[in-house]
Amino acid sequence: MKRYSFITTFCLSLVLVSCFAPTVFAAIGRYRRWPVGGSTRFYEFKVNTMKVTKLCHTRDIVTVNGMYPGPVVYAQEDDRVIVKVINEAQTNVTIHWHGVRQRLSCWSDGPSYITQCPIQPGQSFTYEFTMYQQKGTFFWHAHVSWLRGTVYGPIVVYPKTGVPYPFPYPYEEHVLIFGEYWDMDVLQLEKAVLASGGGAPPADAFIINGHPGPFYNCSAHDIYQINVVPGKTYLLRLINAALNMELFFSISNHKMTIVEGDAEYTKAQIVDHIMLGPGQTYNVLVKADQPIGKYEMALGPYMSAQNVPFQNISSIGYFHYSGAAINSLTQKAILPQFNNNLIVSSNLNGLRSLNVTNLPLEIDTNLLFTIGLNVQKCNRKNPNSTCRGPNGGIFAASMNNVSLVKPTISLLQAYYNMINGLYTTDFPGVPLKIYDFVNGAPNNIPNNTQSLIGTKVHVLEYGSKVQLILQDTGTVTTENHPIHLHGFSFHLVGAGSGNYNPATAQLNLVDPPYINTIGVPVGGWAAIRFIADNPGVWFMHCHLEVHMSWGLAMAFIVKNGVGPFETLPHPPADFPRC
Repeated sequence: MKRYSFITTFCLSLVLVSCFAPTVFAAIGRYRRWPVGGSTRFYEFKVNTMKVTKLCHTRDIVTVNGMYPGPVVYAQEDDRVIVKVINEAQTNVTIHWHGVRQRLSCWSDGPSYITQCPIQPGQSFTYEFTMYQQKGTFFWHAHVSWLRGTVYGPIVVYPKTGVPYPFPYPYEEHVLIFGEYWDMDVLQLEKAVLASGGGAPPADAFIINGHPGPFYNCSAHDIYQINVVPGKTYLLRLINAALNMELFFSISNHKMTIVEGDAEYTKAQIVDHIMLGPGQTYNVLVKADQPIGKYEMALGPYMSAQNVPFQNISSIGYFHYSGAAINSLTQKAILPQFNNNLIVSSNLNGLRSLNVTNLPLEIDTNLLFTIGLNVQKCNRKNPNSTCRGPNGGIFAASMNNVSLVKPTISLLQAYYNMINGLYTTDFPGVPLKIYDFVNGAPNNIPNNTQSLIGTKVHVLEYGSKVQLILQDTGTVTTENHPIHLHGFSFHLVGAGSGNYNPATAQLNLVDPPYINTIGVPVGGWAAIRFIADNPGVWFMHCHLEVHMSWGLAMAFIVKNGVGPFETLPHPPADFPRC
């Protein structure tokens, strides 16, 4: 398995071509220059299958370049990144560059049937984007079906040369990318779940950099380990790439200092435990300040929903001090109780931006989206096997009670080419029905828990200053939902429990964190703000894959502004065809 360490010289992992582009000044718009980048980093991704042996079984999985997890993409702030993806597998694929804001490069964002049609077997597509004013920890993953269960890897973007971190420089850096492992094909898993009408089964294991740790069958030696020097400080880049689980992480007897969330610097927050939803990344500093020994790094479940089965065996790695005997007694890590909402709330409330920029104080577009589960009435043959949701219904999920159905060609292509009939622009800006969302939600399953089904988008004028309230609902169950917005980062200006009330909600307009994925609190709400200054079609969805498959997603169309610096460019020549 791949070990991700700062010791590995990232220059060896890429072909670096100096392409210092001339600055182009715009007469209009927010950008002073076209985001073409300083240097250009070239990568080649070959999507293929490889055999892996885990949990007593050997099977084929889809990977990139024969690596699981996949290769690290390294860059510096403002670099141009070019990745040619060659599909040598027998399934469709796309790659999403999670957290990359894709300034004027919406065609390279990656979600299937939203910004592109999939790369079919035997075909290729070259993604091009610029890390414009971005640095930190990101990741890439497949964005078609549940393929990201095995097709994922880190993106590490360093500051510009000569620009220091805003914290003491660490002795070493390590990437820890978390995932879930199923002892079956993840594409078949999604098909089986959707065909059943019921919920998803729990994963067979949690994994740290592809390793499950000693508590699973046949895994006594399948353990990830970081070797540390006593007294030194380490930067850990934490990434949750799991399909369907939010996860707690902890290191036995060691404090972690959060210094970055979703690739943006934060004020230091010292924690014993940290919860990451799928799609979230954190950078933490850990000082090796304990007696010489071997300490557990533990990864385990956070489950806020009711009556949902989940894997309750933790994945374990080792934080191993130099000088400690190989067979020395391991110091056990204690994770929070699986439903400990207090720690999750404490993590979220303590997150504060180090430097706030572009926070809109005056809002011209107010939106409120409810998020949650639905149960549709059974309309299938063989209901005993195809309608296995609550009360013989079929699970669904929605935003503002609309479950998204993806079109047959991408929304971006349909929008750019003005193709009619593939979507409508009537996604509601507020719920169609107002009620007590948390405590009075409809629950006469399935009679009043159904959602509308359609391909609806919400249109934003270029430059709109948006405040969006994301409101959890109690239909079926309340739950913490990790909501991810493509194409933007947003300011989290508030979060709380119960129903959002503008008269009493306390908003942070001083130092709100600037993130791209927000865990909307269980039975609560989150308020986000962003400026719609990036033209294109941008996906917003729950990053619990089963919820996205059920329809908990929508898309924004951000219209063009004035001039080339505010206008969506034409599609690439090798853009995939449907």
